[in-house]
Amino acid sequence: MKLSIYGKGCRKCEQLTDNARAAAEALGLNVEIEKITDMNAIIDKGVMRTPALGVDGEVVLEGKVASAEEIQRLLEA
Repeated sequence: MKLSIYGKGCRKCEQLTDNARAAAEALGLNVEIEKITDMNAIIDKGVMRTPALGVDGEVVLEGKVASAEEIQRLLEA
């Protein structure tokens, strides 16, 4: 599974990365976490608000820092 974090690398983006990693570990998932910081790539993906989270190429969350528990629910769905 590949998780993508979209954002400029700010504190909120780092927190979302940490929460995504914690969620994956709690579920026992082997994930690759990719950070997308290029604004053109972010816009091309259709992300209007950062930070955003993508799962296997699909943006599932944008504009907020989800908790590890929220991300777990997204990954289980």
